[in-house]
Amino acid sequence: MVRVVPELPEGPWWEWDVLPAQPGLFVLGADFDLSYHHGLELRFYEPVFVQCPEYFMDPVFREATAAEVERVAEVAGGLPEVLVAFECDAGGAGPETGLIAARRLETVTGVVFRYWREQVEPGQRRAPWVRPPGE
Repeated sequence: MVRVVPELPEGPWWEWDVLPAQPGLFVLGADFDLSYHHGLELRFYEPVFVQCPEYFMDPVFREATAAEVERVAEVAGGLPEVLVAFECDAGGAGPETGLIAARRLETVTGVVFRYWREQVEPGQRRAPWVRPPGE
């Protein structure tokens, strides 16, 4: 098992949310403002444990504690290949803890529009849920 503290590319990754994904994939999207697009995705393949608010801000990624490792191993039936832990602001009275265990983690960058745009340039794409007007 690898306790991962993701190395994020430089950017203003203030806002984060859980993106719709296909089975076997858990995706977090981030940017400075998620209203129209996101520029960073953390893709967790074959997740076995997810404790994560749907929307949060300013995560501080850290190494998972021994107690968190034990808890995840117990729930998942063994130690996962990847374990990511973080503290974040989810709008409550205090910080919330995120904990995600999966087989593999991939960091993907590039502008992902959250609304219909006729033209996209190289390195840009539309989010999977975005459809042309009238569809």
